[in-house]
Amino acid sequence: MTKMSPEKDVSGDRALDAVRGFARAVRILDRSSRELSMPHYRVLASVAAGEERASRVAERLELGRPAISSAVEALCGNGFLQRLEVEGDQRAVDLRVTPEGFAVLERVEHEMTNTLRTLCARVEEGEQLLTSLAMLDRAVDAMFAEKRAARVRTQQ
Repeated sequence: MTKMSPEKDVSGDRALDAVRGFARAVRILDRSSRELSMPHYRVLASVAAGEERASRVAERLELGRPAISSAVEALCGNGFLQRLEVEGDQRAVDLRVTPEGFAVLERVEHEMTNTLRTLCARVEEGEQLLTSLAMLDRAVDAMFAEKRAARVRTQQ
């Protein structure tokens, strides 16, 4: 990693400031719960949102199969997810969130939501920041949809 010059540190680049602040905020959110790590949260939340197959979760989260497999294994081992065979396809497995998984997801999301609200309360435009972060989520969904559509076009 190259050391940045002092001029670049104080350049006022809002995008760079946002990246740094966002990375630090994600770390704070990750530490807000002792029950789930951020990677495990992301997988559990994705399955709870309707993604049933590990391959779809991997695509949605843009993670490799080994990372997804490891997270699924840990979440199943903790009783938060269960694997179900897919009728007619011996290789496929559907994932389902267990009642305990939904309970831990609710607790973790409550903790992270409180942490995020506490962070946003430290700035004058805190409610606007929350709205912007929700808009960022929609932008990420749109970007993923464009990538999927491009992959489909190249496969045809």
